[in-house]
Amino acid sequence: MRHGRGHAASVFRNPEFRALWAAELVSVAGDQLARLAFSVLVYGRTGSAAWAAAVYALTFLPALLGGVLLGWVADRLPRRRVMVVADAARALLVLPLAWPGLPFALLCPLLVLVVVLASPHSAAQGALLPDVLSHGDELERGFAVRQITNQTAQIAGFAVGGVLVTLIGPEIAILINAGTFLLSALVVRLGVRRRPAPPRGPGLAASGFRIFTTDIREGAAAVFTHPGLRTLAAAVWLVGCYVAPEALAVPFVDELGADPAAVGLLMAADPAGSVIGAVIVSRWVPDAWRERVIIPAAALAGLPLVASLFAPNVAVVVVLWGLTGALCTISLVPAQAVFVRTTPGAVRGRATGLAASGLIAAQGLAILVCGGLAQIWSAGVAVAVCGAGGLAAALALRATRGGRAVSAAHRVDGGANCATP
Repeated sequence: MRHGRGHAASVFRNPEFRALWAAELVSVAGDQLARLAFSVLVYGRTGSAAWAAAVYALTFLPALLGGVLLGWVADRLPRRRVMVVADAARALLVLPLAWPGLPFALLCPLLVLVVVLASPHSAAQGALLPDVLSHGDELERGFAVRQITNQTAQIAGFAVGGVLVTLIGPEIAILINAGTFLLSALVVRLGVRRRPAPPRGPGLAASGFRIFTTDIREGAAAVFTHPGLRTLAAAVWLVGCYVAPEALAVPFVDELGADPAAVGLLMAADPAGSVIGAVIVSRWVPDAWRERVIIPAAALAGLPLVASLFAPNVAVVVVLWGLTGALCTISLVPAQAVFVRTTPGAVRGRATGLAASGLIAAQGLAILVCGGLAQIWSAGVAVAVCGAGGLAAALALRATRGGRAVSAAHRVDGGANCATP
């Protein structure tokens, strides 16, 4: 039975959550700065907008590879250790990227490795959260807080990141990103208590090459053979359809005939709406309704993007995109919480890694698709197609057996391996 609901910020009374939150915030800020820095760096070296866009996509797409191949690490080793080692390794890999003379043929593979190593870190963090936030609706509130702070960091990044990169140079910005990884590792090491590795299931007795067969297959099976988890993962990945329009902010503003200064407002609309949505779902959506709104909110999030095709000016588009961000988060926060709570502890790292990396990869893929549609038609049409696609996919999920099972997901297959709310 769930305990009474409190404000989202009440999770900060938990010292371990404070450490995880602070480490993630530092890392997100560094990554946002690095994305801008890499775009500036690559465009400055090559003079090619296509290469700059391709390198930007590399900060998203390889995450899917990492989630599939490395999620098992969070189920074999102590999860705090996985997070610390992943952060330290990423710091070492980022350092050479700041060297002005680094050949472009080495920059891309190193960047891919950095993004791939984010996956075991995310898997370990997601698998650890139900152990850290194990009372009442703490888990939902924890995800809401993370969503608020991550989106706020994105807004700040849009506001000051470009200016900061211009002032200090892309190489220094990349070095700062390496420092944020080291700081994150230190905060996790000192602020999160040591826990043993999770109990091994049958597949985790494998060794050698079987790690990449049995373990990976079992992690995928944990998600894709469970109707509720499969639907929850798909609902999370739908967010990719709804954030892709941010990549079209510049041509969309141009099509509306607005001042280029409006680009920043348009790009900040979705994360700003997401902050509002996180507050709504953590404070005003009753516990009994949180799981029921996952699919409907995901479906409704597509409508404002469709409507933006007919918007008369940028101000209306900002409101519409902000509404999409709010509805996405109202769906995303309970979906994430139910997903990690439902997944058995022995495979939680692999399942969480697959879901988290799938979300990042979905964003990168949707950005590429949305850009292609804009090239064929227009930015406004591409945005509307993305919204309509997300709406149709959400309705299809609702029609499946998994969609009808989502509201009961926390009562099945979790067993004693899951943190009980």
